[in-house]
Amino acid sequence: MDTARFAEDLNTVPDYLEELAPMLERGYPGLAQLPKANRLLVLAMGSSAYAAATVARQARADGLNVQVELASTALLPAPAPDLLVIAVSATGSSVEVLAAAQRYQGAGRLVAVTNNADSGLAAMADFVLPLNVGEEVSGISCRNFRHSVLVMAALLESFGASFGELGETARLAAAGNRELLASAGDWLPQASDVLLGPDGVFLLAPAERRSSAEQGSLMLREVPRRPAFGSETGDWSHVDVYLSKTLDYRALMFAGSAWDQQALDWMAPRGAAIVAVGGSFPEAKMSVKYQGQEHWLTAVLVETMVPELLAWDWYSKDPRHSWSSRV
Repeated sequence: MDTARFAEDLNTVPDYLEELAPMLERGYPGLAQLPKANRLLVLAMGSSAYAAATVARQARADGLNVQVELASTALLPAPAPDLLVIAVSATGSSVEVLAAAQRYQGAGRLVAVTNNADSGLAAMADFVLPLNVGEEVSGISCRNFRHSVLVMAALLESFGASFGELGETARLAAAGNRELLASAGDWLPQASDVLLGPDGVFLLAPAERRSSAEQGSLMLREVPRRPAFGSETGDWSHVDVYLSKTLDYRALMFAGSAWDQQALDWMAPRGAAIVAVGGSFPEAKMSVKYQGQEHWLTAVLVETMVPELLAWDWYSKDPRHSWSSRV
């Protein structure tokens, strides 16, 4: 890991999304070779699991039988002729994914979704779908997260899910990310001041985009090594509301949940400092908006740029850069 190069990876997010767009439009490489299946099982960890769970939720709403499991679980279904197993690991070397995939090796129904065609996971699999991310020089998953969302969406569409025009979504996401990068000087200093507190940051996102809270909080933990906690907006009132009464509460809210106001009604009277993303609330101290925010899948691919840039801002101002050379 070379955290000091994180900004380099962030600045290339739009270009890589634009390069991915025509691949999604032509028919993504490797999809045509996949066998038919009545059931899909996705195995992943970390950012890959966040990405897979987000698109799988839409696929289930479309009637697809798809299950996403952390590869670390011991409770997995047995191999079966109607089951296709999709193991997702950007590096192809996640030990939990490799261990879980071994259960399905040799059955002719194991798919690797990876950025490393020479990895142990790719060698184990019967089919390989490339993420086409290039090298993330920081070793931190920002482009990989976004590409995992789109490649998994393309895979699930090939089995009957519907995500709209994925190539156009990739282009809209490229434009939205480029806009946030270009305008960071206008919103980042204030957002940083509002959200930097002694007790960490609390990120809330709608269930449909829960990955934004999960991935965003991961970036704030991984890059500047600060406390950050992700919640689904409706569930927040059942699991995190308690801390808003006792801590110096700083919240980053990804707008769009039917339960936004319920959370705000708890936070605002308790003096929480709130930054809104993709919408605005009277209770928020500021809001960050971008083109394409009204489309849920575009939002998934863009709005994490806000906590990613916050993470970089806090890291770059911290003198303890020895973090960059170790986990």
